[in-house]
Amino acid sequence: MRVRKLAFATLAVAAALSLTACQDGEAGTAQGAPTASTGASASGAPASGAPASGAPGKGSAPSTAAPAGSTGAGKTAKCRTADLTITAADRTVTGDADNTVVVELKNHSGKDCTLSGYAGVDLKTSAGTLSAKRSGEPVVAGVVKNGKSTYFGISYPADTSGGSGVRITGLVVTPPDETHSVTLSWPGAGSLPVTDGSGSPVKIGPMGSAGQGE
Repeated sequence: MRVRKLAFATLAVAAALSLTACQDGEAGTAQGAPTASTGASASGAPASGAPASGAPGKGSAPSTAAPAGSTGAGKTAKCRTADLTITAADRTVTGDADNTVVVELKNHSGKDCTLSGYAGVDLKTSAGTLSAKRSGEPVVAGVVKNGKSTYFGISYPADTSGGSGVRITGLVVTPPDETHSVTLSWPGAGSLPVTDGSGSPVKIGPMGSAGQGE
């Protein structure tokens, strides 16, 4: 009986030691296991380093929109035909060698725009279309303020031949750097002298070469 009791006591101790070892191993595994990162706190706030909802992240580019009336480079845009009210008036001065018509280009676009160089000018005549030649005056770049005007002159010889000459029926003006034209009534003398066809007797100046009273 004493031998049997000792055997039972030994088994009980061994079982207790085995159970303690198992519990220690499980606890070590649970404590050492890594936890998965959710990227957010329990309260629903974004994790550190993540941008808040609706706020731009780091490195967001600023707006590059150009202001109205300018190009993307910040320069004033060119005047287009649709931006301009174009009219013509006789400005011939008694005693001058040539007759003169002045063309006015008024900016009604609502913004400033640039207009420089030579316009295209064609006279409609009884003999066909006659294109004006450039005077050769230097071109000066200029800005036409909204509501303001710039002017250029058309010079042409008076018909003193006593004959009917070449009858002028209309004026076609194309602003610089444009393809859209405006057709106007001719305000000057009714005819040009007949020429030998060696060249156009009609000449134009660049933008700004004539004033309102010229």
